[in-house]
Amino acid sequence: QLQVIGPEAPLVAVAGEDLVLPCFIKPNTSAVDMSVEWLRLEEGVSIVHLYRAHEDKNENQAQSYRGRTSLFKEELQKGNASLKLSAFKVSDAGEYKCLIEDKSWYDDITVHVIVEVLGSHPVIMMESYDNSGGIHLVCESRGWNPEPEVLWLDREGATLPAEDTQIHRDTEGFSVKRRITVYESNRFYCRLQQKHHMMETNIIINNTSSSSSGGIPRCSQVSQETRVSPACPGSLSGGAYPEHLPRETPRRHPKQMPKPPQLSPFDVEEQRLYSKLLPGDRAPYPISKGAPHHPMEEAHFGRLYLGSYPFGHDQELMTIVDVTLDPDTAHPQLIVSDDGKQVAHGDARQDLPDTPQRFNYLCVLGKQSFSSGRFYYEVQVRGKTAWTLGIARENINRKEWIPRRPQTGFWTVGLRNGNEYKAYAGPDVPLTLREMVEVVGVFVDYEEGLVSFYDVKSRSHIYSFTGQSFTKKLYPYFSPWYSVNGNSAPLIISDITE
Repeated sequence: QLQVIGPEAPLVAVAGEDLVLPCFIKPNTSAVDMSVEWLRLEEGVSIVHLYRAHEDKNENQAQSYRGRTSLFKEELQKGNASLKLSAFKVSDAGEYKCLIEDKSWYDDITVHVIVEVLGSHPVIMMESYDNSGGIHLVCESRGWNPEPEVLWLDREGATLPAEDTQIHRDTEGFSVKRRITVYESNRFYCRLQQKHHMMETNIIINNTSSSSSGGIPRCSQVSQETRVSPACPGSLSGGAYPEHLPRETPRRHPKQMPKPPQLSPFDVEEQRLYSKLLPGDRAPYPISKGAPHHPMEEAHFGRLYLGSYPFGHDQELMTIVDVTLDPDTAHPQLIVSDDGKQVAHGDARQDLPDTPQRFNYLCVLGKQSFSSGRFYYEVQVRGKTAWTLGIARENINRKEWIPRRPQTGFWTVGLRNGNEYKAYAGPDVPLTLREMVEVVGVFVDYEEGLVSFYDVKSRSHIYSFTGQSFTKKLYPYFSPWYSVNGNSAPLIISDITE
C-alpha cells in the first residue's frame, strides 16, 4: 500500500535562504500522473503550489508564494514530490501539508517549519572600571528570532556568572544585552546561540600592565565572522595578543548541502554597469586638493583596543600609513585628484593608455604596497550612497570583471542603495550598522591574515576577515561606484599621519 512520508522533526529554515520541504511516496512510485498539492495550514488553508495533469497550475496560488515555489519535475517519476521554497521569509514559518492524490488513492503528511533569524554580530564594549580593579563589559546584539541565549565564557569554555540578559523586541526582532564584571587577565567570550546557530566574539583583558599604566587595564577585542553552525569554534588568533587556543568539540546536527557559488544581486548589477559605462564630459562633483584632518579621539579608558585596531594609535602595534592613489591603475572614467587623495566617478571616459596596470572596471589602487607588518588608514565616505573599500592582492585580474571575494584576491566591504552594507566574503555577509558610516578605518595585520574595518566616528567594529593567508603584496583598494542616485561625492583618504 502506498504511503506519503516526510520529516518527523520540524525543519529549521534560515531567513533569505532556499528551503526544501521533503515529501515522498513509499514504496517508490511515479507521481507524474498524480496531482501534488502543497497547502499552508495557517489561519485557514491557502495554496502554496499545485501540480495537476502534468503541469503546474498556480492561478490560485497565495500571493506571497508567487514565483518562489517549484517541484523537482525530474524526480516525480521516483515518487519525490518535495517542494523548493526560495528566499524563505520569517512569515513563511508554520505548518505545510503535502497532499498526493491518484484516481483511487490519496495520502498526505504535515511538515512543520520554524525559522531562525541571525542577528547582528555581537559587540563587546567596556563601559567602565571600578576602584576594586573590576572592568564592566557589556555584550550587545540585535535582530534575532527567536531570542538567543547569551553566555559569557572564559578561555577554557567555562560559563561565567553575569547579570540577567536584557531583552527588547521590536519590528526587527529581539535585541539582547548582557553585562559582566571581570577582575583578572583572560580571554572572555560572548556567545549568542539558538538551537541550530551560534555567533561569538571575544575580548582579551590584560591586567599585567596595570602597574605601569596607572592601574588602568588594557584590553583587545577580537571580532570573528558569523558562525552559522552547531559547532562552538575555538578562538582565532589576532589583535594585540595573537595566540592559538584549543578548539571545542562540535555538536552534530543535520545541515543543508553546500550551494554552488553564485553572484549576488550587487555583483549582477555591477557587471551590468561595467559593460555599459556612462558617457559624458566631466566629473559632476568638484575635487579639491588635500583632505581634511579627522584624527581619532584618544580612548577614554587608557589603551582600549576594539576589534584589532588600537584606538590609542599605539605605534608598537601598527603603522599609520600615508596612502595615495595610483592614477596609473585607475579606470579611465575615474577622476583622481592631483594630490592623490580623492577619487570620484566622472561622466567622460578619459583618453588614457590601456596598460596592464589599469583596471577595466571602476576602481583604483593605492601606490603603497605591503607585504609584512600591520598598517592602518582611513577613508571618508560621507555624502555617498555607494562605495567599496578594502585590500586587493597584487596579481588580481584587472581586465575582466570578477566578483570581489577573498578567493579572487579582494578583501572588501561596501555600501549600495544608500543603506545596504555588505562584506564581500563569498558569499556576501549583510551588515547591520547602527548609523551611516562617514569615515572607514582599514586595519591589516599581514602575518596574522587579518583585515578589519571600523566606523571611525562611532568607534565601532564593522567586519573582519580572519584566518587569511597572504603571500603576495597587498594594495589599498578603492571604488567610488557610479555617480548616480546622489553618489557624486568623492572618496577621500584622510590625513591622520601627523
